[in-house]
Amino acid sequence: MSKELGVAVLGLGMGMHHCEAITRAKGVTLAAVCDHDEERLRAAVTKYDVKGHLKFKDLLKDSSIDAVCVCTESGTHAKFGVRVAEAGKHLVMEKPVEIRTDRIDALQEAVKQARVKCACVLQSRLDPLNAAIKEAIDAGHMGNTIGAHACLPWYRADDYYSGPHGSWKGTWKLDGGGSLMNQGIHTVDLLQWFAGPVKSVFGFHGVFNHKIEAEDQAVAVLRFKSGALGTLYTTTCSSPEGSQRFHLYGTKGSFIKSGEKLELYEMGPQKTRENMLKMHGGPVQRADAAAKDPMALETLGHTRTIEDLANAIREKRDPIVTIDGARHSVEIVLGVYKACRTGKEVVL
Repeated sequence: MSKELGVAVLGLGMGMHHCEAITRAKGVTLAAVCDHDEERLRAAVTKYDVKGHLKFKDLLKDSSIDAVCVCTESGTHAKFGVRVAEAGKHLVMEKPVEIRTDRIDALQEAVKQARVKCACVLQSRLDPLNAAIKEAIDAGHMGNTIGAHACLPWYRADDYYSGPHGSWKGTWKLDGGGSLMNQGIHTVDLLQWFAGPVKSVFGFHGVFNHKIEAEDQAVAVLRFKSGALGTLYTTTCSSPEGSQRFHLYGTKGSFIKSGEKLELYEMGPQKTRENMLKMHGGPVQRADAAAKDPMALETLGHTRTIEDLANAIREKRDPIVTIDGARHSVEIVLGVYKACRTGKEVVL
């Protein structure tokens, strides 16, 4: 592929974030946008000076489009993604890739049969700090993992869950859950990426401070296949909002990460430890803007994901985060929900 990858965005809620990310990506151009809401479509067309499609079927027929970012409601991802793949176009799937594992498997099969590529938006894996931590763990610098703990004390205002484009959030049918499936999926993914696959889960959840169906707070205990134990906490009730936090430790070392900063790093040679803290240590800054407006997020992670898809196509390789790679995080979340409903430990 010598020309720039023509990427379209389907769904102009979080999709507007993707539009911005595409304009900053190398080797990629924003080819078109699509939404059934005429007002949102018109705003995107005007802002980015691109073609707009009111109907999904017209998007699929557009020959200028090589790939589509699927940014619709979470519970519709596979429905649209399968049709995009069948149309011979590559995919970027917003998180979570889907809210049911059978739908994820159907999407995977469609992508395989169409011989297209699919990059999943779990952009935290592409962050240089997280990648360096993962490399150190894989190199054995933490030793055998003993404990893996993660916390996401976030806040979402009531109007986040209301209005014509917010009412699907916090629902079981379209959001697939609340603080754990929506906001927490990145935390779940990083935890299992660092510590390895999860064997079984147990947990509690509930609705504490929002008028929504699904949970706004969840607590889980995890047993990893390695034998390590872990805990996971997510909420959208914490005001002021706190930072995502990880604490992992093993037989040789440990680290504590708060937000995008290291509080502690005791893995590998002493010089490496000093360099990691010099580069990534420091006071944590809260991103309060995102608590009231989830669109007030930086686009770098999405830009990296879209660039990775373009490079994967050119280099004839898989994207860094594939459907298979994104599946286990959803499986963990669904396992926690089942444990909360049944009051029993759930083996994945």
